[in-house]
Amino acid sequence: MFAAYFDCPGGPENLYMKEVMKPNPGEGEVLMKVSASALNRADLLQRRGKYPPPEGASDILGLEAAGSVAGLGPGCRGRWKVGDAVMALLSGGGQAQYVTVPESHLMPIPKDMTFIQAAAIPEAWLTAFQLLHFVGKVQEGETVLIHAGASGVGMAAIQLVRLAKATPIVTAGTQEKLKATANAGAAAGFNYKSEDFSEKVLEFTQGSGVDIILDCVGGSYWEKNLNCLRADGRWIIYGLLSGGEVHGDLLARLLSKRASIHTSLLRSRDKEASNGYQQSARLVESFTQDALPYFSEKASPRLQPLVDSVYPLHKIAEAHRVMEENKNIGKIVIEVPV
Repeated sequence: MFAAYFDCPGGPENLYMKEVMKPNPGEGEVLMKVSASALNRADLLQRRGKYPPPEGASDILGLEAAGSVAGLGPGCRGRWKVGDAVMALLSGGGQAQYVTVPESHLMPIPKDMTFIQAAAIPEAWLTAFQLLHFVGKVQEGETVLIHAGASGVGMAAIQLVRLAKATPIVTAGTQEKLKATANAGAAAGFNYKSEDFSEKVLEFTQGSGVDIILDCVGGSYWEKNLNCLRADGRWIIYGLLSGGEVHGDLLARLLSKRASIHTSLLRSRDKEASNGYQQSARLVESFTQDALPYFSEKASPRLQPLVDSVYPLHKIAEAHRVMEENKNIGKIVIEVPV
């Protein structure tokens, strides 16, 4: 089979399509024929040699995929059959013609959804769902500040906050991105390049601040985050785009607000811990029950994945360049050849 590959860490130019061995499903695994995958920041970091896959995971890029069941390994419990349209959260291997997946990590694709649309769901939406419900324990009536609001996770989080009957507000770097977040349901948006988002957040909340912050930026935002976090608020860090170094009295500021910091990485749950599969399986099951029905055309409110652009697998280097330049609004999807 063909897969996206790189022989040594570096820039997008190192990526190419390589013919590799087709995987065989192991105990409790399903073989998926991949029709589409999607690009994530983790893929860019892995390509640079800064984010290795968990032990035992595929070293092929791709943390999510949509396609059809092509085979069943021993011990499968009969939930899936060959030909079923499915999407999956992966620890790696999605940007290839075939990938093996624990059966508990698969989700059905809604009948009115294409493989391209479905590929934009697993990583971003499960990340957002985990951050909001498993980590942040979002409650009705709360206000949630979402950094990188026009990213895949950001656009998912906006809609999931609305579904939870809470209020989403966002930061983004361009007016075009802020407009997209407003269309997705953001109650307010602030351009972090041209204004102090912490001041704007305090204005919007009439001085009270936000209950939850979803932060993929890290170090450079710590003071502004604490400025606009209300007492007993939850600051959830799931990425470090600006680095992890903090200069200043973070702990005293945090203590003064009785606030809490939580951290989360979806990928590291898979194979690093002995119960990693079970944790991911619980997340997939909860999302399938509580959120997936709202992706149906007839649902109200309706959840919708946002696809920015689609690239064939042989142009994956170009897709990486677009994401590195922060040009995308929503997900970049990779179409895999038959």
